[in-house]
Amino acid sequence: MKFKITVESIKTVEEITGYWQNQDYINLMERFNFPDAGTLKPENLNEMLQMAITDFEPNEAAAIVLNYKLSERLNEGQIAQISNDMLLDKVSEEYPEIDLHYDLFNINQLLHKAYNGKFPNAKAIVADFSMVSSEGYEGEITKEMVLKSFNNGLSDGNLIKRLFTEQMSTDQKFTEAEAVIWELNTEDSISFTLITSEYWLNKQDILAPEFEGECLLPKEEETE
Repeated sequence: MKFKITVESIKTVEEITGYWQNQDYINLMERFNFPDAGTLKPENLNEMLQMAITDFEPNEAAAIVLNYKLSERLNEGQIAQISNDMLLDKVSEEYPEIDLHYDLFNINQLLHKAYNGKFPNAKAIVADFSMVSSEGYEGEITKEMVLKSFNNGLSDGNLIKRLFTEQMSTDQKFTEAEAVIWELNTEDSISFTLITSEYWLNKQDILAPEFEGECLLPKEEETE
């Protein structure tokens, strides 16, 4: 199926609004031995958490936050390794399990801010675009459909296009799309906002603000 894609804007950000909730700040402060965190005003939670974090060595703080957020996915050895690697590399771009990149990005940026740059500064992009079917499709637009449709509008140097050539340009299933696009939001199924890593997509990757995208889905999906 074909879609008309219009890219309204792409901006680079260093943190994703809404990922960390006030309760996360309170829970983390308790892990960093900050007393009575629940009595603080909501507007002070982030600042006080950063103060609590810096009472620890950077790798120790990283291990605490990683354990809080990813203990169900990572074992102690993996957490210890990543907590040290984060000080040297952008783990949120390099970790082999890409479905962890979203969490690792937000963990990294929390620590980057608290330690004034001791952790590498990773970046994300927020893209606003419209996606209108040329064939009258009125069903749900999925992350897989968005990435496949973007294929025609991306430069050949784009990392998604290079790593997932078959998935992007044929009817092969693109399961990795769920991890590549971190968030896909819409209120009307026409105008969308996607959030992903600058590692996957940046302004230079977009060849033109308007283009026709072709989305080739697996046969069983087309007939559902």
